Amino acid sequence: MGRSGAGVVKRFPDLPPVWAFGAAVLATILAWLMPVARVPSWPGVLLLACGLGLVFWSAWWFRHKRTTIVPGELPTALIVEGPYRVNRNPIYTGLVLIVLGYGLILGALSALVPAFLLLWVIDRRFVRPEEAVLEASFGESARHYFRSTRRW
Repeated sequence: MGRSGAGVVKRFPDLPPVWAFGAAVLATILAWLMPVARVPSWPGVLLLACGLGLVFWSAWWFRHKRTTIVPGELPTALIVEGPYRVNRNPIYTGLVLIVLGYGLILGALSALVPAFLLLWVIDRRFVRPEEAVLEASFGESARHYFRSTRRW
C-alpha cells in the first residue's frame, strides 16, 4: 500500500508563528465584521516593524548560541544576552507586537483583541512549559535568570 495519505492525519503545526498568523486572520475578520471603533493606523506600522526587528534579532541569538529555536526541543544553551537581558521571551513579544501592529493598521479597535488572545495562548501553551524545561536543563542558572529578568 502506497503513502496516499489515507488514514494518516497530519498534526497541525503547533508553533507560535502559526498561532500569530491565526490571530492576524482573526483580526482581519473582526475588523471587517465588527469594526467597533476606528483607531489610527500609523502607529501600527511602527509596532509591526519593531516586532519584526525584535523577532529577527532574538532569533539570531539562537543561531549564535547554536541551540534550538523550536519549542519542545531540548535547548543546549541558556540565552541571556541581547534582547534576552530585558525580556525572557522577546520572540513571543515580537509576535504579539506584529499582530497588535497589524490590528492597528486595519484601523478597527476590534482587530486588537486577537493580539491579547495570542499573548494568553503563547504564555500558557509555550512559555510556561519552556521555562520548566530550562529550569530542568540549567538549574540554578535558569532560576537566577527567571528572578532577574521579566517574562514579558
